[in-house]
Amino acid sequence: MQRKFLTNLGLILFLNLLIKPVWIFGIDLTVQRIVGVGDYGFYFVILNFSFLFNIILDLGITNFNNRNIAQHNHLLNKHFSGILVLKLLLGLTYVVIAFVVAVILRYNADQFKLLGWLAFNQFLLSFILYLRSNISGFMMFKTDSLLSVLDRLLMILFCGVLLWGHVTASTFRIEWFVYSQTAAYSITAALAFLIVVKKAHFRKLSWNRPFFLMIIKQSLPFALLVLLMTFYNRLDPVMLESLLPARLEHGQIEIIATINHLNPVVLENFLAERTGNFQAGIYASGFRLLDAANMIAYLFGVLLIPIFSKMIKKKQPIEHMLKLSFTLIITLAIIVGFGSFFYSYELMDLLYDTHIEASTNVFRLLIPGFIAVSTTYIFGTLLTANGNLRQLNIIAFSGLVINLILNYLLIPQFLASGSAISSLVTQFAMAFLQVLMVQRIFKFKVNYRYLLTLAVFLTGVIFFNILSRVAVIQWGFLPVQKAWIGNFGLMLVASVILAVFLRLWSLGSMLKILREDR
Repeated sequence: MQRKFLTNLGLILFLNLLIKPVWIFGIDLTVQRIVGVGDYGFYFVILNFSFLFNIILDLGITNFNNRNIAQHNHLLNKHFSGILVLKLLLGLTYVVIAFVVAVILRYNADQFKLLGWLAFNQFLLSFILYLRSNISGFMMFKTDSLLSVLDRLLMILFCGVLLWGHVTASTFRIEWFVYSQTAAYSITAALAFLIVVKKAHFRKLSWNRPFFLMIIKQSLPFALLVLLMTFYNRLDPVMLESLLPARLEHGQIEIIATINHLNPVVLENFLAERTGNFQAGIYASGFRLLDAANMIAYLFGVLLIPIFSKMIKKKQPIEHMLKLSFTLIITLAIIVGFGSFFYSYELMDLLYDTHIEASTNVFRLLIPGFIAVSTTYIFGTLLTANGNLRQLNIIAFSGLVINLILNYLLIPQFLASGSAISSLVTQFAMAFLQVLMVQRIFKFKVNYRYLLTLAVFLTGVIFFNILSRVAVIQWGFLPVQKAWIGNFGLMLVASVILAVFLRLWSLGSMLKILREDR
């Protein structure tokens, strides 16, 4: 199993590192620069609003199905047709509920239009994830890896044509970004559907009410977990938009400026930067690199849930798999988390032309959370595979409460930075509680030598970052203002060497695992 994990992890990481950075930094970043912080913040708020109701699209079926199919492959033929009908019904319910809530929140016509397309995209994405859960449940990791990047590859092609193909005389609009996602998701969903249909020997849709109720009943604990995790991960931009004021009309600004003897232009700029959409845009700027890093941690979870599930069913020892996967991701997370923290301004300056200080403040607070998120993708996945949904739901509910309280207290005073603090505290609280729960349930022997090694590695990475910041090195191939890139690269190399020296990353051990029989 360790061989299967390493080989497929290598493939899925290679494909995602090849495609997704191009999407994030080449397309998504360019779109934000062209449409502006305000318009992108408008899109980002509606996007996260659409995420809040995602659980209705799935009700935990995908996570339940991934674990179930991995343990019982023969159930695909029996379940696929019924779940397909159920997914369509849930999609319709999702759209209705999202729009009803939008009416209650008094969304305007532009918000409703964008929400309609984003809601359809969420349905397609949920459908793709369900189809992929069947594919990974059959341990078809190579096929799943290709599907994991296909939608982004198509979006790069579509958006690339619209951005640089000179096919339109108009300036790129945020709506085109959403339409490109729709086209890419549709093609990916169709291809994944054909693969699963062939595997399931699907012939026709079937209406089976008792089956629907049975699947929903078994999936509800997964559904509650996904709902709670979605809320504490996606509430931040929505709360920024809700707790901060909307843009004032020009006439209102003039009245306020006159009463308070202020310059209307200065006042308008000041108020514009304190609006919900603007601060959501700043949060999105700081969140972008964390979101990119989280994709790597997510890939670990995608591979591990069927592997852990099968190992638990066969009653195989899982301690070595847990240690292997955690060591790989936590060393990477420490390097990325602390390296990005120390070089936060330089990274934001490299990505953006405006509002660099504000984006840096948010990013510096968010990026250490990658260490916590990476931890939860290992330990939370193990708890999910073991069926400890009740404990996970209690932990996730605690995270939601922490996030809500902190956002409510911090956003009015610290704006997007306050929301970033809320996110950071919540993520580390979740990681700590999940580690404690795994230890309580599985009763692993505490490896103090291993923990000391991790502590030495963390201290070493911090030291390398500080040293690289104060070192005066002239890199001949870089301009003076970009000299930090050489120092940053040197820090990365030193950190990797330290991981190898401490045997956290052992090439010999990995080669030994890869030579093992399947």
